[in-house]
Amino acid sequence: MNDQNGQAHSSDLMHRLQAKPFYKIGEVAKLLDVKTHVLRYWESEFPTLKPKKNPSGQRIYSRDDIETIVEIQNLLYNKRYTISGARQMLARQSALASPETVLTETVPQALADLKKYISELLALLE
Repeated sequence: MNDQNGQAHSSDLMHRLQAKPFYKIGEVAKLLDVKTHVLRYWESEFPTLKPKKNPSGQRIYSRDDIETIVEIQNLLYNKRYTISGARQMLARQSALASPETVLTETVPQALADLKKYISELLALLE
């Protein structure tokens, strides 16, 4: 599948997902042309894919879950990543997209650097 086809398929899929907020595993499998056992396997391999379960124990996928599945499918089938490589790529994308990660990792380091710089300036002034 080329990029233009992939984008058209993705926008068509997102349009169809507007119908309802949650989907059962069989519906997701049919939408994405993936077997249900593959979806269950991906859940075990990709920590970012964690669908909720309803009271009867059926998996219930949100739009975010489905977007994650589409990305996993793209990484594995189109870009030919291994499971491990796709897992690392998703983790990297998740870290870059998460403002909390940026704040918890970069702000404390920047503050520590600033404190050190100010201490050095004060030492020079004494």
